[in-house]
Amino acid sequence: MLTSTAIRETAASPVLEAARAIAASDLGPIVQQIDAEGLYPEAVLRAFGAAGAYACHVPEHGNPDLVTAIRAMAIAGEYCLSTAFCMWCQDALAWYVHASDNAALRQGLGGAAARGEALGGTGLSNPMKTFFGIETMRLKGRKVAGGYMVRGLLPYVSNLGPDHYFGLVFEVEDEPRHFVMAVAHCAAANLTLAANTKFVALDGTRTFAVQMRDVTIPDDHVLADPIEPYLKRIRAGFILLQSGMAFGLIRSSIDLMRQMKRTLGHVNKYLEPQPEEVEERLDAMTATVERLAATPFETDTDYWRQVLEARLAAGEASVAAAHAAMLHCGARGYVSTAAAQRRLRESYFVAIVTPATKQLKKMLADMIH
Repeated sequence: MLTSTAIRETAASPVLEAARAIAASDLGPIVQQIDAEGLYPEAVLRAFGAAGAYACHVPEHGNPDLVTAIRAMAIAGEYCLSTAFCMWCQDALAWYVHASDNAALRQGLGGAAARGEALGGTGLSNPMKTFFGIETMRLKGRKVAGGYMVRGLLPYVSNLGPDHYFGLVFEVEDEPRHFVMAVAHCAAANLTLAANTKFVALDGTRTFAVQMRDVTIPDDHVLADPIEPYLKRIRAGFILLQSGMAFGLIRSSIDLMRQMKRTLGHVNKYLEPQPEEVEERLDAMTATVERLAATPFETDTDYWRQVLEARLAAGEASVAAAHAAMLHCGARGYVSTAAAQRRLRESYFVAIVTPATKQLKKMLADMIH
């Protein structure tokens, strides 16, 4: 499973060398269990954190290295999209805290999240849709002494557990369009997690409905109030980091196609695309994302458009690559334990996780009008 791109990566970074070793020794053997039984790979996620996979894009000093974070996620994604997605959740949580002006939170939770000691996710699906005219804000908060009291329901928040954290946005009662972003602990009073849904893939991501019935969010857990300037600061990184999921899954799909050449190459040569074509597209997408990831705090409109276009391309390419791998594998990929059918199921997640394909297309269309 070690591609030429992966060889270059591991040679370039101790973090990536460690990530690949963890993926091979700890993640590879449990992929089937994650997919079939919904196993949450907590030990693997913490090991990636100890190796520095969540810290490179949130340095204490200097510029954020999103490229290494994306590459580490892609390494996990070559094996398992559930794990890669949980890594993105973790990266996003650390990113939120790092970008905040809340110095105490940065030093406390931020450092713990970067090391993989505190795990958590992102409750920004609903806010992302709200800010672009698709949904309305599900969480409402009222100001109380020392913080806010928040209530509402988020239907899907991932990478959670009793000792985990997540980011959230709420609208202040009686103050329309006054949004606040904060972090909450899953063990907070009046907060409940409910696992009510079985998915066709990614059941190993600890995805819960989060019910908040007057949950206290203390002032020292607030990331941004008001939220608008802060959102512009975090939005590109939030989206670009998702590329790691796509790149790992596409690499795996290329490998599956190449494996079939030994026995089915005489007939698979009539299929389009061939693995070399998919790899060429992947290399081009990677170059674009890594260029954009070098300057994640840009607020220029043209830069933001390029970020959205890159994310759209990643989702569409994931589905196309996994579909191609399924056709190259044929009946061998259609059995319940085959990697090809799992990668195809997983690929649709890249296209529908927020921001989904349809939202990205809406956002790009709105920029024209």
